[in-house]
Amino acid sequence: MSAPAPARPAICATPPDPSAVVASIAGKLGWSGVLIAVLLAGCGPRPTGDFGRARPSYTHDVLLPEAGKVLADARDEPVSSFNLTDQETEMHDRVWRFLVAPHAKDWFFDVATELQRTRIAVDLDTRFDIDRYYNWLRTTPYQSSRVRYSTVGRHIEADLDTVPGTFAAICAVIEVDRQRAIAVATLSSVGPKERADVAARHAENTQRISWFVRALDYRYQSYNFALNQLLVETPHEQSVAVDETLRQLAGWVSRAGRGDFCAGAGALIGGRAQGAIPSRYQTQIIDREVVLPK
Repeated sequence: MSAPAPARPAICATPPDPSAVVASIAGKLGWSGVLIAVLLAGCGPRPTGDFGRARPSYTHDVLLPEAGKVLADARDEPVSSFNLTDQETEMHDRVWRFLVAPHAKDWFFDVATELQRTRIAVDLDTRFDIDRYYNWLRTTPYQSSRVRYSTVGRHIEADLDTVPGTFAAICAVIEVDRQRAIAVATLSSVGPKERADVAARHAENTQRISWFVRALDYRYQSYNFALNQLLVETPHEQSVAVDETLRQLAGWVSRAGRGDFCAGAGALIGGRAQGAIPSRYQTQIIDREVVLPK
């Protein structure tokens, strides 16, 4: 008779009250034990579906965020008890796409991103190195060296296709925070608890927006570094077209750095940011060879 299957770790189950689970762990192991217990629970990385989109997960959507709130509060960081608005939920969903890179085998530190997203850890993205994307490119076996340029171009295009919607979602959240501030200033019935929650939620939203700004710049810097290295390692005329696409992304990076998420509509043509970022090339020779992916 076969041995019974090992019991599923209790932390991976679906208890009715996640805060009670976290409090129980903290009571037995201390608040630092919350982090250790979560990491050793055996639940694995965040599951993803088509096109690298996150799939619903109790561990990553409920339990880890609950533990993160406890740890953030222990670090004296602002923690709001407000429910998320629809605008905030959409911003989180859209920003997450820029925080991870499942198409490139974790060159974007996907595990570290999940720990930071759930507030288990703080500002891990500030330690990322920009050479990881290029290292992934050069070690991936392609049949043609030109395909690496095509790969970089496709990845930049994917960012350009989704960044306008992300800017719009961020702008909507900025408006929500503005409306909350007006309500706090004008409604006499708002108490100290609600005022503290408003301030904490504004700080949380600002932190998430700042993370997106850093992530967008990190992507641009990674692409730029990779293109420069490819020009040295395997030079091809196809790089000119990739550079032009990268210059379009630079316009969005510049806007994000200025916090220009709601204005600047006149600078958009066809949903793409148009800036005066100079090309790295003196001539515009376009390689029109059709290169198929591996």
